[in-house]
Amino acid sequence: MLKILGKATSINVRKVLWTCEELGVAYTRHDSGPELTQNPNGLVPVIVDGNFVLWESNTIIRYLANKQSAETLLPRDPRRRAEIEKWIDWQATEFNTAWRYAFSAIARRNPAYDDPHQIEASKKEWMRMVGIVEAQLATTGAYIAGDRFTLADIPIGLSVNRWFMTAMERPAFPAVAAYYGRLSERPAFLKHGRNGVD
Repeated sequence: MLKILGKATSINVRKVLWTCEELGVAYTRHDSGPELTQNPNGLVPVIVDGNFVLWESNTIIRYLANKQSAETLLPRDPRRRAEIEKWIDWQATEFNTAWRYAFSAIARRNPAYDDPHQIEASKKEWMRMVGIVEAQLATTGAYIAGDRFTLADIPIGLSVNRWFMTAMERPAFPAVAAYYGRLSERPAFLKHGRNGVD
C-alpha cells in the first residue's frame, strides 16, 4: 500500500491525498517517517511505493496518474498532456510564489513576514495570478485545462481554496467562483481541499 509522509494540513501533501482519492489509490498517511531523510530539501510530501521513494508533490501526482494509466486526468497525447502539465508547473512556480509572503503574514501570522510593503506587493501579485486563472476559466468555461477535470485542477484548485480562505479583501472573479463551486461537487476536493484547512 502506498505510504504518504507529511501532515494533512500541508497544501502539498493535500495534492497527493486528493489525487489518491480521485484515482482510488489505497494509502496510509503518517506525519513523519525515516524516508523523509531521502528528500534533501527536508520537505513533505514524500511517498513510499514498495521500495521506491519519491518527493516533490507535482512529480508525485504525475507519477500516480501515470501508474494508474489515468488518461482522463493526464492523457498520453503530447499536446493535451503539455497543456495540463503547463498549469501544474505554473502553480508551483508563479502562483505559489505570488501568494507566499501575503499568506504567511495574513493567514499564518508568521512574524518573519511583517513588512507591510512586501505584504501589499504579494497581495497585488496574487490578485494578478488569480486574474490569469479567471481569464483561462472564462475561456474554457469549466476547468483550468479545458472542459473536463484533469490533474492540473488539483494544484490549481488548492491554490484557489487558499485564495478564498485567506482573510483579505479581494476583487470579484466570477469564473473563479464558479470553478470553486464545480470543484466543491467533488467528494475528494471536499475531503482534502475545501475542508476548512487553508
